[in-house]
Amino acid sequence: MAYSAVGLCARALLKIGANPVTSFQDGTAEAELAAALYAPTRDALLAAHGWSFATKQALLVRRADPPPADFAHGFVLPDDFLRALSLGTGGRGRGLSYRIQGKDLLADAESVTLTYVARVAEGGFPAFFDAALIARLAAEFCVPLTENTSRAEVLQKQAEAEFRRARLTDTSQDSQDGFTDFTLIEARLS
Repeated sequence: MAYSAVGLCARALLKIGANPVTSFQDGTAEAELAAALYAPTRDALLAAHGWSFATKQALLVRRADPPPADFAHGFVLPDDFLRALSLGTGGRGRGLSYRIQGKDLLADAESVTLTYVARVAEGGFPAFFDAALIARLAAEFCVPLTENTSRAEVLQKQAEAEFRRARLTDTSQDSQDGFTDFTLIEARLS
């Protein structure tokens, strides 16, 4: 089941015993807090790992003016950009050196393909990410709403455990590289 931003916040609020929200404009302390903390918390969790569901590739648009030093070209980062994973050229998504500087990516190649973590809509979150985000939101909401720091510490530990579980689930969805050149195996077969 895909949750909306408000639905994710409502579940996090329930975890700490607070009243759930039905809108960010409810006029309650819970709604104001959820509206203020949701987007930065979501973006931080998305950027914390190279999630498969949030990974995109894009050909970047080169800026007309070159950067003043170190690299030959500047490129415009996508609007949904959160974190760079790799950069390539010529049909490859990796292999180039680069630097992120402000809202630009600097590189020496004439054209580049960026592999990056993007800000994706809540409907694209898998269940394991929903669980990690709800746990993180509950930890973030706890002190401002309950003023209970010991409970917040417990929730923070739970959020970290949920994050590790989500990362493990996400990384297990990729084909694993096998040994292609291992001299001990070849020697044993001889």
